[in-house]
Amino acid sequence: MSPDSLTSGSVRSAAEVNEQIRALWRRASGSLSAQERAEYELLVVEWAAAIRSEVVEAA
Repeated sequence: MSPDSLTSGSVRSAAEVNEQIRALWRRASGSLSAQERAEYELLVVEWAAAIRSEVVEAA
């Protein structure tokens, strides 16, 4: 996942991103490598953007 994909706005729902975060933690068995930590951080940023977008759409 590139940072450029985050700047153009999330196209996935918060639920989809959340599921990917959960899958990452399941694969990692609770302990993230440096690469997995970087992926996790990008996913959290994407999830937060998706949540904000969904709240704005609902308003």
